[in-house]
Amino acid sequence: MENKDTKTNEKLNQLQGHTTDNQDTKLTTNQGLKVNNNQDSLKTDERGATLLEDFILREKITHFDHERIPERIVHARGSGAHGVFKLNKSLKKYTKAKFLNDVDKETPVFVRFSTVAGSAGSTDLARDVRGFAVKFYTEEGNYDLVGNNIPVFFIQDAMKFPDLVHAVKPEPDNAIPQAASAHDTFWDFISLMPESMHMIMWAMSDRAIPRSYRMMEGFGVHSFKFINSEGAVHFVKFHFKPKLGVHSVAWSEAQKISGTDPDFHRRDLWESIENGAFPEWDFGVQVIPEENEHDFDFDLLDPTKLVPEELVPVQIVGTLTLNRNPDNFFAETEQVAFHPGHLVPGIDFSNDPLLQGRLFSYTDTQLSRLGSPNFHEIPINRSINTVHNNQRDGHMRQQIVKGKVSYEPNSIGGGCPFQAMMKDGGFTTNNERVDGHKIRARSDSFVDHYSQAKMFLNSQSAPEKTHLQNALVFELSKVTILEIRERVVGQLAFIDAELAANVAEKVGVKVKKLDMPNGSIPADADPASLQSQEREPETKSSEALSMKNTVKNTIESRVIGFMMGDGVNTQAVKSLKSKLESEGAIVQIIAPTVAPVKADDGSKFEPKHSISSVASVSFDALYICSGEKSAKELMHPERKPIVTEFINEAYKHCKAIYFGKDTDEIYKATVVSAKKHEDPAIISTSGNDSDEKFISAIAKHRVWDLEKERNSMA
Repeated sequence: MENKDTKTNEKLNQLQGHTTDNQDTKLTTNQGLKVNNNQDSLKTDERGATLLEDFILREKITHFDHERIPERIVHARGSGAHGVFKLNKSLKKYTKAKFLNDVDKETPVFVRFSTVAGSAGSTDLARDVRGFAVKFYTEEGNYDLVGNNIPVFFIQDAMKFPDLVHAVKPEPDNAIPQAASAHDTFWDFISLMPESMHMIMWAMSDRAIPRSYRMMEGFGVHSFKFINSEGAVHFVKFHFKPKLGVHSVAWSEAQKISGTDPDFHRRDLWESIENGAFPEWDFGVQVIPEENEHDFDFDLLDPTKLVPEELVPVQIVGTLTLNRNPDNFFAETEQVAFHPGHLVPGIDFSNDPLLQGRLFSYTDTQLSRLGSPNFHEIPINRSINTVHNNQRDGHMRQQIVKGKVSYEPNSIGGGCPFQAMMKDGGFTTNNERVDGHKIRARSDSFVDHYSQAKMFLNSQSAPEKTHLQNALVFELSKVTILEIRERVVGQLAFIDAELAANVAEKVGVKVKKLDMPNGSIPADADPASLQSQEREPETKSSEALSMKNTVKNTIESRVIGFMMGDGVNTQAVKSLKSKLESEGAIVQIIAPTVAPVKADDGSKFEPKHSISSVASVSFDALYICSGEKSAKELMHPERKPIVTEFINEAYKHCKAIYFGKDTDEIYKATVVSAKKHEDPAIISTSGNDSDEKFISAIAKHRVWDLEKERNSMA
């Protein structure tokens, strides 16, 4: 697999004109002229004026002046990686897209993950939606699947997208806050948009603070269409399910990580790939025959709705693997240009009104950011096919086309390039009948704004519900205008009375059912729709919507902190380290300083972190290494407070902690010793299977069910 991946990537590099590095080369200008002095500008004498004719200086400074292109308005903060998509089950029955037909085919991909609201310099750990965009370099052209880690969106129509983004961005009078939705303008907008409430449930849940990009789902969000070679049409929803399961960090952890390592997700993705722990996702589809479009109690064209997996199971048909980091962040991750309108034969759009607006917006955005209609010629954006058309010129044109013909039809150029027939793979739009009247309105089938929000809340485990409620309280506590808090609580009352009451109590308002007809609510929320809006969902809960049900029995790529001091027990450390690494975990040593630790047998361990330079939030689990001398050094009066705080914080965040032999002094100094009953994630050396219990506890990610008890002691 790895050899095949390498060959695929090499082929892609060659086709895209990708360069390697500057080793063993001479310094040149951008025109290829060799430079023999890159230290001094051209002057009239050693202390004289710099000459305007210094073309090397001007070229270098000009390039520097223009190195920063306008960042994306949304999804500015991102990370990316190369990889491959391998089809495991042919979808020929549903689509004629070749990369979804041939199970022997591997398709190169580039994937970009991102936050939505913050600028390029903001933290990775903001509470936010995450982008999950995949560029498939197929033999029929580039196909872009531009999705998120949440399957629905805030709004139903693209007309409201600028308003949504303006509302969540820093407020225009003072440019505060950055990368945060906890402020007046966002919640003012949300309180007046009932259609946003399903998405709000997701955004306030733990889905909005993932443990890593490798542990979050990806969704196409919209309903698209599959068209097979016979012209049969099926609606399709796209899914990427992480092999490692879906996991999050606690909100208090996210806040601390933002201070200690705001590049946490970016670093995690990079290091995982560098270490050979290639991130993988199962690629799945929900397929619905066109004739069954109206069989649900929601509209397939409504982007604020999902299709419950209990109604339409997800068929797993392929694997997405990321196996190579970019060579240059700007050239690849920043310049990659995605667009939902980049299709291949066999895939088409639905009439989802949000998707329809995106089809204009994405091209318009790339023209602004990348400065040219030729952004498709940037290597990361190039099709692996040679491009043949009669387009010419434009800013930064790279392709050189011979001949005098730049139009079609023509005879001078022999009629070339010719239109492709359908049998030759020419793209044809789904032959859908369109008729009606010009109108600015929405279908009545879009009116139900609360039933799926109820379904999502019903599907959450008890800890997840608590986290969601706490998130709402945190966000609304930052809202300074009482009326906005009241309106949001009024919206919550349509979802769950208990949730609304609990939030209301903590943000200083009373639960008042919204005066729908007279309040500042969009016209679609008229009195006649109230009964519909408050109905019970057809599917009252869905196991797929709770992260608790996605835990995988693996510790692959989990980061385990080994806390040690001089005199540590070499045999115990090496034995556990070997077991953890054999199952794919990453062991990092934490010591009082980054100087080598002297073990009990005279050997040495090289720490990656000092105790004062890292926090427990950076680790998935903690091992307090065996050794009486080691424990005494960690409990030195100068270190004891920071060591115990480190362990207490890991305990508070429900992580697995393993106390090695002769570490009783440390155990008794922490809150862990006050635990009221058996805790499956607290391990000691009292049994012969302690190592195995520790590994099992790590695989469960956290003991969220004990969060309340652990917090009360911590």
